[in-house]
Amino acid sequence: MQVMKWSVIALAVAAGTSQMAVASSQSESNGFIEDSSFNIFNRVLYMNRDFRNGPNGASTSANPAGYSEETGLGIRLLYESGFTQGTVGVGVDAHSLSSIKIDSGRGRYGTGQFAQTDDGRGDDTQSEVGGAIKFRISDTVLKYGNQFVASPVFSTDDSRILPEVATGTYLVSNEIDGLELSAGRFTALNDQVQTYRDSLGLKEINIVGANYSFTDNFSGGLHASDADDLYRKYYGNLNYNMPFSDEQALNLDFNIYKTKYDKGYVESYTTETDDDGNVTTQGVRESRDNTIWSLAAAYSLGAHTFTLAHQRATGDEGYRYGEDGGGTIWLANSVQYSDFNQEDEKSWQARYDINMASYGVPGLSFMTRYIRGTAADSYTERELNIEAKYVIQEGAAKDLSFRIRNAFYRDNAQGDVNDFRLIVEYPLSIL
Repeated sequence: MQVMKWSVIALAVAAGTSQMAVASSQSESNGFIEDSSFNIFNRVLYMNRDFRNGPNGASTSANPAGYSEETGLGIRLLYESGFTQGTVGVGVDAHSLSSIKIDSGRGRYGTGQFAQTDDGRGDDTQSEVGGAIKFRISDTVLKYGNQFVASPVFSTDDSRILPEVATGTYLVSNEIDGLELSAGRFTALNDQVQTYRDSLGLKEINIVGANYSFTDNFSGGLHASDADDLYRKYYGNLNYNMPFSDEQALNLDFNIYKTKYDKGYVESYTTETDDDGNVTTQGVRESRDNTIWSLAAAYSLGAHTFTLAHQRATGDEGYRYGEDGGGTIWLANSVQYSDFNQEDEKSWQARYDINMASYGVPGLSFMTRYIRGTAADSYTERELNIEAKYVIQEGAAKDLSFRIRNAFYRDNAQGDVNDFRLIVEYPLSIL
């Protein structure tokens, strides 16, 4: 899509030629060193997936045990410089990502935390470094290099001990109050267990987007992407918050994806014979598409939040993602284990959250939700999630958090899974 490839240049030119009289982020810059930050983020993840029917091949290990069980430590060093002063500010970002295997084994490998060695074990250690150069004019930032991205149509995943990393150009502009414009072109994407540049095989993806706050309580967004030889996606969001009092509010959140798959599926074959008797067979592909949307209504009452959500998929196949980032599914019923995104699937969710700060225990929270989905051919899947999290509020261990996640998944076609995770995170701000 040529329009998307040129969008980064067009936005950069527009930002450079529109100087605003009001104060901007760049005009308030203190300098490259003065505004810099350096953070260390530590995450320990214990993960156990029980497939509930003995050794059934669900593990990718050379000696499957019927369950996967691993523990890993991820250490991230994140440096972000400020911007040099002047009309055009220049800065750099840099990161170092390291994973350390604490516990794994040939029979228990497969939770998605480590690369696999030749003998079927998890790799002991892995590390990678990366960086990006960035430029700022007024309230517009252009960044090129290795980076973490959070766009509804291209979102790097951070569900294991290390995140995915994208390589490319990304521009975000906030020149108009309440309006954020974004555009990017990415040519590589590393998954969470590999250190080489493009382990997910992304050729090229171009993205554009706009988010606008119509009022303090009503916002919307439109985004689009074109992933080379894979698919084109269009995404929309509307979010409306209705406060009734200081203690009560109703939030409505609507998300929708429209995907057109470039490759489609081979539906039939044609055979041709030339004058020399050579026979050639060619598959005829049929265009495929998918539409999936979700609507969630969350009612908050003091420390309590009650949520109901409905999600529905239609089209020629289910919603696909991953080559455009493992986090590219901003839908209500994308939960701990399943995404409820099968072809023609309809799913409902009921959820309850409680914040214990109102009861004298700040930092402690609980959540539970139940989702049930049905699709064609009597397919059903169900998932129950139970979570608890505690964040230390003060002292030397301030911001140290402990989180327990339980998922009980049942599927009448592919089998059952119990997924348990213990996550310990400790962020440290050095600068």
